Amino acid sequence: MESYVSVEWRDSLHLLLPSAPRPSLNLRPLLRLKILTPSPSSSKQHLLLVSFLPLSPPTMPDFSTLVKLKHVKLGYQYLVNHILTLTLIPIMAGVVVKVLRLGPEEIVSLWSSLQFDFVQVLCSSFFVIFVATVYFLSKPRSIYLVDYECYKPPVACRVPFSTFMEHSRLILSNNPKSVEFQMRILERSGLGEETCLPPAIHYIPPSPTMEAARGEAEIVIFSAMETLFKKTGLKPRDIDILIVNCSLFSPTPSLSAMVINKYKLRSNIKSFNLSGMGCSAGLISIDLARDLLQVHPNSNAVVVSTEIITPNYYQGKERAMLLPNCLFRMGGAAILLSNRSSDRWRAKYRLVHVVRTHKGADNKAYRCVFEEEDKEGKVGISLSKDLMAIAGEALKSNITTIGPLVLPASEQLLFLLTLIGRKIFNPKWKPYIPDFKQAFEHFCIHAGGRAVIDELQKNLQLSPEHVEASRMTLHRFGNTSSSSLWYELSYIESKGRMKRGDRVWQIAFGSGFKCNSAVWKCNRTIKTPTDGPWADCIERYPVHIPEVVKL
Repeated sequence: MESYVSVEWRDSLHLLLPSAPRPSLNLRPLLRLKILTPSPSSSKQHLLLVSFLPLSPPTMPDFSTLVKLKHVKLGYQYLVNHILTLTLIPIMAGVVVKVLRLGPEEIVSLWSSLQFDFVQVLCSSFFVIFVATVYFLSKPRSIYLVDYECYKPPVACRVPFSTFMEHSRLILSNNPKSVEFQMRILERSGLGEETCLPPAIHYIPPSPTMEAARGEAEIVIFSAMETLFKKTGLKPRDIDILIVNCSLFSPTPSLSAMVINKYKLRSNIKSFNLSGMGCSAGLISIDLARDLLQVHPNSNAVVVSTEIITPNYYQGKERAMLLPNCLFRMGGAAILLSNRSSDRWRAKYRLVHVVRTHKGADNKAYRCVFEEEDKEGKVGISLSKDLMAIAGEALKSNITTIGPLVLPASEQLLFLLTLIGRKIFNPKWKPYIPDFKQAFEHFCIHAGGRAVIDELQKNLQLSPEHVEASRMTLHRFGNTSSSSLWYELSYIESKGRMKRGDRVWQIAFGSGFKCNSAVWKCNRTIKTPTDGPWADCIERYPVHIPEVVKL
């Protein structure tokens, strides 16, 4: 009669008999014992023999689990991104070694063998100077962001969930389904309890008069500009270019004229008022300011981005038009740009790229965010169900343009190889999504809503920290339209994360349909500000935002 004992190791030795239940452990036997025992029917005594069976030959370790693919990718990125340097260094080293091996007489002989003609030297020098002059004259002027300021609404304008829903029930008392719809949207919106609406919306019913709308514009724009003047030392009469963007409120005289009248700006100021361009109008204003600063040397420009809520609060029953009521909130920002070389040292950022994508040629894209009247004649902003799909297509086009400008060579090469493979070998290959984290340290995604941020985080494969500024801005201030990007940038600065050389990617979407991007490079390490919109609450953030807030 034979029985076997297997000896195995995992922190301790275990003797497992054949009849005993084997534990659910994936263990490798180190030793197997063969024991000869007497048969029960035999009356003879037998000697216990123990024989050692040879172990199975050891298997090779799985090196694939030992190799960190992350390090492989980092090595590939370093190799491709520095291929020119890695190629030139051995060549230069070889030249230096060759020269060092030459004796003094050989060096003198080599120098004397060179023939220098005065006319050739003069022509060569003139050519070098000419090329350098043409290069520097044709080189675009650097545009600097000296500083900016975001408007912080007063506490009296705050609209907690309970207040918002109470007003909705009173205003829409004859339509409980619309009230319930707004409550469901608010529960999943990602907004917090401290977002603000202008005073006229606090009335029951709201009082969206022209006077109230102008009052909101004055308090938002003037507050932001006066704080900007104080921070930068800029005098109103030193402003050369003024650009104001506000999509839905376009009075006569314009908002830019209102600013000129308030601060008594110069009569030769170049002023512009942009309207109807949606939440991406802030970056359109930056692009316009850049173009103007290219042709007007030694100038500065002030850009004001805001959205006036007062005349655009929808009081009807259409669900597609009730959605903006739940998301849009009060806010604004003033930004100082300059092309003066003297501002280089005090400026926070340098503008690197602005890329604009417009999908207005497509009918669905054109109408996905549309101002119109409902059946009762009440004006509102209608948001299409196709909005996210259209935004995705616009983002794809924008990325295709901005990718070659910002991505390192390693990411561009991978994208090209994948594209060729899909075209030639297998169209079903999964397309390679470039790693934009290699190009940027910070991301400011327009806080248009929770779904927008979720979709971009998924498509761009961003970490929660990369979209933290966008989510917290949506939570604290809501969707402030074109100014939301500056609240997000202020959040990153308030957290002390902005270092010299860091690159920032601002992405905004707007009606039309548009997707616009701006790339900034940080000029200097920015100290944690003691003022600004986040000054009294930055220590509380980030906060956990549940998927659904039950009201």
